[in-house]
Amino acid sequence: MPEPKSNLEQLMRDPKAAGLLKQKDLLKRLIQSPDTQRLMQMLSQNAGDGLKSAAAAAAKGDTGQLTGMLQQVMQSKEGAQLVERINQAVPQSGGTSK
Repeated sequence: MPEPKSNLEQLMRDPKAAGLLKQKDLLKRLIQSPDTQRLMQMLSQNAGDGLKSAAAAAAKGDTGQLTGMLQQVMQSKEGAQLVERINQAVPQSGGTSK
């Protein structure tokens, strides 16, 4: 049985993720935000070349490595604050607010 190339189909079944992926302007702003850029910098510093392989594994459905790296970064005050601000920038699912 061939291995799937990505977990996009599975991701699209998650209502919050699917909603975010459909909001291209919001997604672009999130990716380009200083908070996201700093978080990526912290992940790169902690993981080195391992970040690329973790991201590739996550794209195929294995999020374990990336989750572990993110948890490690979140143990620092700065990392936790960055993740919280990024989460706050994502509209909550459930309807018509904002």
